[in-house]
Amino acid sequence: MNLLVVEDDPAIGEPLRSGLEREGFDVRLVTNGADALAAPAADLVLLDLGLPDLDGREVCRRLRAESAVPIIVVSARGEEIDRVLLLELGADDYVVKPFGFRELVARIRAVLRRTGGEAEVRTDSRVLLGPLTLDQRTRQVTYGGGNVSLTPKEYELLVELASDPGAVLTREHLIDSVWDEHWWGSTKTLDVHMASLRKKLAPELIETVRGVGFRLVDLGDDR
Repeated sequence: MNLLVVEDDPAIGEPLRSGLEREGFDVRLVTNGADALAAPAADLVLLDLGLPDLDGREVCRRLRAESAVPIIVVSARGEEIDRVLLLELGADDYVVKPFGFRELVARIRAVLRRTGGEAEVRTDSRVLLGPLTLDQRTRQVTYGGGNVSLTPKEYELLVELASDPGAVLTREHLIDSVWDEHWWGSTKTLDVHMASLRKKLAPELIETVRGVGFRLVDLGDDR
């Protein structure tokens, strides 16, 4: 797996690269936002927010606009507002400095597992639900004939909801299924991603069942 590490502090970047290489990853280390945006495609990006040329949030936004590459933000900014903003911009996870190396590796593997492995277990790669189509082999989504660009987490949430149209999936189930056992963040993250899904698809497509969870409207129903 190829990782792109974007970190301007050599006291962090170099040991991080060495440690990740010992874990079996191929690592490209860059020290600024421009080089991050120009770097070859990677399987995952570790992105520091405090870069010398571009704000890390802008780098995150541009990376997400160009591809669905998983992004883990690494930052000294630990406030909830920062985490929510980055998740809204398309980040898949957020690690606050100082962090434990073993935890970081676990998060990397969990994100890679979530974004790269789920579609492989499905033998029927295409899900058709009225105007909604999910191709789990290519991870492409169309709605009403138009392509819909989703972040990895948005896509995984939609796949989970589409696995049982009309059924109510609890908040706990969705968090456990789409995030992982290491998730420590606010449950507001789920609401942020659901709001984004509704905006990109159709507001009426995903219903909130107050106090329980969410359901994908059964598009086969005529009601």
